[in-house]
Amino acid sequence: MKQCILKKKIVFLGPPGSGKGTQAQILSKNFFIPHISTGDIFRKIIKTGKPKKLADSIKKYVQSGLLVPDDIVFKALFSVIRKKKYFILDGYPRNINQAELLDKALNKNGIDNVIYFKVSDKEIIKRLTSRRTCPKCGRVYNIYTLKPKKDNLCDSCNVELIIRDDDKIETVKRRLKVYKKDTLPLLDYYRKKNLLTTINAEDKIENVYKKICDVLLNRDSK
Repeated sequence: MKQCILKKKIVFLGPPGSGKGTQAQILSKNFFIPHISTGDIFRKIIKTGKPKKLADSIKKYVQSGLLVPDDIVFKALFSVIRKKKYFILDGYPRNINQAELLDKALNKNGIDNVIYFKVSDKEIIKRLTSRRTCPKCGRVYNIYTLKPKKDNLCDSCNVELIIRDDDKIETVKRRLKVYKKDTLPLLDYYRKKNLLTTINAEDKIENVYKKICDVLLNRDSK
C-alpha cells in the first residue's frame, strides 16, 4: 500500500476550504509522500520577505483574494517539485495555463491521479470563516470541527490563534468567484485525460480519507 502511493504524482483540486490541505497532510504523514502546497510556499515567502520583490507581489494578490499570476506561481513551485520524484500538489494548478505548464515541465513523467474535492459554496463559507490559524507553526483549526484543546490557543505552540486575511468573509466570497471562473475548467481538462475522480468532501475527515486511499489504489470510481 505504501509503495503504491509513494510512486505517484497526485493533484488535489477543489475550492478553498474543501479539505485538500488536511487530507494531503494525513496522506503525507501516513505514506511518506511529500505534500507541496502553493499556499504554504507563498506564506513562507511572505513571512520571510525573501526575495523581497516576489514577497511583495505575492502578498498583494493573496490579501486581495486574487490568484497570483502564473509566471510567479510556477517559478516558486517548480523550485520545489523539480527535486521530488513523487508528491501531492495542493493548490496547483489553478487554471488551464498552469496545468499545461506543469505537464510540459514534468514531460513524460506526468500526473498519475487528480482528485476533485466537491463541496457546496454554503459549506465552504462556513468552514473558512470559522477557521483559525497559528501564526507561529501554521497549524489550522476550526471552531466547529477541529477545536484546539485550550480556547483559541495552538496545541503545539500555546500561541493565540488568528483569522487569516484570506479567511475573512469578503475575501472568501471573492476567492470562490475567482475559483469558479478560472479553476473549474480544469475538471474537463483532467477528465479528458482520464485522470479525474470526484469525491464528496462534505463527509467526515476519516471517510474522505478512505475514499482517497481507495481511489489511489484502485482508480475504479470516476
